[in-house]
Amino acid sequence: MCGIFGYWDRRREALAPSVLTAMARSIVHRGPDDEGVRHQMPRGVAVGNRRLSIIDLAGGHQPFVSDDGAIAVVQNGEIFNHVELAQELRAQGVRLDTHSDTEVILRLYEREGIACLRRLNGMFAIAIDDAREDALYLARDRIGVKPLYVHDDGQRMVFGSEIKALLPAIEARGAKPGVDLEGIHHYLAFNYIPAPWTAWQDVRHVMPGTWMKWSRSGAVRTERWWSLADQQERDHDFSEWQEEFLSILDDATRIRLRADVPWGAFLSGGVDSSTIVALMAHHVQAPVKTFCIGFADPRFDESHFAAEAAKRFGCDHTLEIAELNMLERWPMVLHHLDQPHGDASFMPTLRVSELAAKHVKVVLTGDGGDELFAGYEKYEQFFAQPGVDTLDDASFRRRYFDSISLFTPEARAALYRPEVAARLAGIDSLEAAAKPWFDEAAHYDRINQALYLDMQLLLSGNNLVKPDRMGMAVSIEARTPFLDWRMMELAFRSKGRTKLSPEGDKKHWYKKAVAPLIGEDLAHRKKQMFTVPVGEWFRKESYPWLARTLGGSDLLQQLFEPTAVTQMLERHRAGSANHTRELRALAALALWERGAAQHGFDVGVGA
Repeated sequence: MCGIFGYWDRRREALAPSVLTAMARSIVHRGPDDEGVRHQMPRGVAVGNRRLSIIDLAGGHQPFVSDDGAIAVVQNGEIFNHVELAQELRAQGVRLDTHSDTEVILRLYEREGIACLRRLNGMFAIAIDDAREDALYLARDRIGVKPLYVHDDGQRMVFGSEIKALLPAIEARGAKPGVDLEGIHHYLAFNYIPAPWTAWQDVRHVMPGTWMKWSRSGAVRTERWWSLADQQERDHDFSEWQEEFLSILDDATRIRLRADVPWGAFLSGGVDSSTIVALMAHHVQAPVKTFCIGFADPRFDESHFAAEAAKRFGCDHTLEIAELNMLERWPMVLHHLDQPHGDASFMPTLRVSELAAKHVKVVLTGDGGDELFAGYEKYEQFFAQPGVDTLDDASFRRRYFDSISLFTPEARAALYRPEVAARLAGIDSLEAAAKPWFDEAAHYDRINQALYLDMQLLLSGNNLVKPDRMGMAVSIEARTPFLDWRMMELAFRSKGRTKLSPEGDKKHWYKKAVAPLIGEDLAHRKKQMFTVPVGEWFRKESYPWLARTLGGSDLLQQLFEPTAVTQMLERHRAGSANHTRELRALAALALWERGAAQHGFDVGVGA
């Protein structure tokens, strides 16, 4: 696990080494153990790395450079099948000098070119400077576990694992990125900014499952090297499916235990984390180290379920009871996110990451299980609505999109100032951000279409951001066995009824498959969201703070009608309406603006 950064200049104009130093320093939390940069100043290109040493502590220094000096590789992430790939390469006579997974990427690329990505089972963002082609490649893992951002002004492209790593290079050209109004528009629809947009103008994601190539011609080539939509649903016998499901998940867990540092797991006592911990326990002799935070308020406390699971699997379990009101941590959370996110669960995720970081450098998590196998209440509620099965495609898409939206198009229009509404007229978040994914998934049944949309938007846009940024904030690596490519492909070869039964049973076959492993009680316990009661605080003790935060935001004043925001506040405080999610999103936007402004960047929306 690391952070990467660098640039490519079409005119071969070199970036000052001090700027590269600033880029590296901005993400030191992602890699506090080591730093490496290869700067080809005559060519105007650099690839750099901040390293959190996990595999081959002594030999894993990056960049890895080919014997002839023509190719340099850096990566953020882990290639979990690097052991098997290294054995294969050695059998073919390829010399490997280390046990590092990054050297495996280099040697594969030398032999196979960028097509080698398909051979990698892992979570990764990779940069490859290839002087033979005089080109730079950027590549991202299949579903976007690891982040990668770019800013390209037509002359120079800069890249980094976090947006903050780009800002020194952008500023060095005398520019300051402004707020991306369309990104904020989509934020109000989703509660996060969906890729490829960001909160910043001209800062974009390298999309999951995609590589990009910069060359001297000026054209940027982009190719999708993996798509979850390539799967075809088929009928399964449950026993056959159970065997394949458990076999894949067991092996996905096994290879994610490869590390030369202490590791453990987040354990809530829910079906996902309990299943991962049970499989971990099968592969090791020492007790698995597990971590959980609890709260004094029983409505939000899962710690007794985690303790039950830890006892069942013989874990070395660490629990801390945390303060429930974590609003003072919100600015730190948003600093590490670089963008507004309205999801309150980032705060407790940071807290449990801090707990784990006292003991381990790697944690396994259950992330991805809900999106793959229909674990959220919203799926049961949506598909239980009368008439959903008879909707035509366009109506189904609109209704599902509306069901997951934060502000409806009408609510956003009423919130915006007239001049902002005029600038955004005609931009439909369903058409712009969701329709392309719905189109890809049109051959799936309706349940899988909904899950596919959430895999592409919610998972990579929000739910995977959470363990990455909150873990990296305290220099620990989060690994996600459910997002092994083999498991994702199995999930989308499985029909929707195996995930959400006609009776509304969520994770239907999945829970049946793991019940012998983790017990009926853990397999079938009611899902409890990992969150905190922000809405209650906004009505009571935190109302003055919220009013000051929203009222003191220049960005909110530029975007929104003050009376509309005030009415939302007052209705929520009086209890005549529940605007928790909307107010959370606006507060996150205001706090993000404050943090960005403190760093000297332009947070206005411009003309």
